[in-house]
Amino acid sequence: MHKDNNNTGGAPSTPIARLRHRKRSSEALGEASKENGGRLLVNDHTKYKSMWIRAQSTIWMIGSFALVVYMGHLYITAMVVVIQIYMAKELFNLLRKANEERQLPGFRLLNWHFFFTAMLFVYGRILNQRLYNTVTSGKSLYLLVISLIKYHMAICYSLYIAGFMWFILTLKKKMYKYQFGQYAWTHMILIVVFTQSSFTVANIFEGIFWFLLPATLIVINDIFAYICGFFFGKTPLIKLSPKKTWEGFIGASITTMISAFVLANIMGRFQWQTCPRKDLSTGWLQCDPGPLFKPEYFTLPGWIPQWFPWKEISILPVQWHALCLGLFASIIAPFGGFFASGFKRAFKVKDFGDSIPGHGGITDRMDCQMVMAVFAYIYHQSFVVHQSVSVDMLMEQILRSLPYEEQYTLYMRLGEMIQGKLT
Repeated sequence: MHKDNNNTGGAPSTPIARLRHRKRSSEALGEASKENGGRLLVNDHTKYKSMWIRAQSTIWMIGSFALVVYMGHLYITAMVVVIQIYMAKELFNLLRKANEERQLPGFRLLNWHFFFTAMLFVYGRILNQRLYNTVTSGKSLYLLVISLIKYHMAICYSLYIAGFMWFILTLKKKMYKYQFGQYAWTHMILIVVFTQSSFTVANIFEGIFWFLLPATLIVINDIFAYICGFFFGKTPLIKLSPKKTWEGFIGASITTMISAFVLANIMGRFQWQTCPRKDLSTGWLQCDPGPLFKPEYFTLPGWIPQWFPWKEISILPVQWHALCLGLFASIIAPFGGFFASGFKRAFKVKDFGDSIPGHGGITDRMDCQMVMAVFAYIYHQSFVVHQSVSVDMLMEQILRSLPYEEQYTLYMRLGEMIQGKLT
C-alpha cells in the first residue's frame, strides 16, 4: 500500500503530524510576535502587577537612600561599599559551578581576597589625606597613619602577590581551565565594576552635590523611561533590550534634562551638600560655597504676561554644568544598561540576582550608575575644579614624602623666611 508523502499544500494527515504542525505554528507565531513588539510593556498583559511590585521596591529604595544621604559622607561611603560587595557577590556567582567548587575547597575565598585587596588600594588612595586630617591629635597614632600612607602601595602589592601565589599553589589537574577562567573573571569584575563604582566615593568627598545629583539623574531617567515606555512605548529601541522603546528613551531624556536644571538650583543652596569633606568626621559642614553656588539674578523680559508671579529669576552657575550631567545621563549612561543586557543575554540569565523585587539584583540597578560616576568625576576635575597648585596639594605631597622630623624642619625654615620678609 503506497502513502503519499508529498502533501506540501494541505494539512498533515496523521494526528501526530497535526500535533507537531500546531506546535511549530505556535512557536513561529510567538517568535513573530516578539519581533513585532509583543514583548513591549504596552503589550504586556501582566504589566500592572509588575509595575506595582516595582513601584513598592522603588519607594523603599528611594526612602532608604534619602536617609543615608541625610546622615552624611561616611554613611554614604559605607552604603557604596555594601553595594559593591553585593555586586561582587552576584557577579562571582554568575560563573560559579557547584561541581568544580566542591573539588576546590577554599577557592572561593581567593576571589574575595583580590576584591578586598583592590578595595584597600583604591580607597587608600582616595581617603589617605582625609585620614591624616582626622587623626593628628596623638603622636603615636599620627606616626602609624603616616607609615600606613607611606607604605600603602607596598602593602597592597604584597597582598596581591600573596593572592597570586595562593592561586598558583591551588592549581589542580583537570581544573586548570575553570580556575584560570575564575581568575580572569575576578580581575574583570575588579576593573570594569569595582574601579568604576569607586569613583562614586571620590565624588562624595568633593561634595555630596557631585554624588547626589548624578545618581538622582540616573534614577529619574530610569523611572521615566519605564513610565513613558509603559504607557506610550510602540517603537523598539535596541534589540539587546526588547522592552526599551524610543518613546521611553525620548521622554526620559526630556524629563532628565529639566530635572537636572531644577534640582541643581535646589541642591546647590544647601552647604552640607556643596562643601567638600576634608576629613573623616561626621559633623555638619559650613564653608564658602564658591562662585558656582552663588545665585545670579536675571530680570524677565517685558513680553512676559503680567499675571506671571515672578519678575526676576535666580540661577546658580552650577546649573549650566548640571545640564551637561543631564545630557550624559540621558544619552550615554543608558548604554551601561544596554551593555548589562547584552551581558545577561550572553550568559542566558534574566537578572544578575533577585535581591530587589521587580528590579532584579543590585547590579541590575547599578549598571548606569557606574558609567555616570566616572563621567561626573572626570567632568568635575576637568571643568569645575581649577587646575592649579594649591596649599592642600602641597600639604598632601609633604605629608606623603617627608618624615615628621623633616616636616618640622620645613616648618621652621618657612617661619624664618616669612619672618625675614616681614622685617
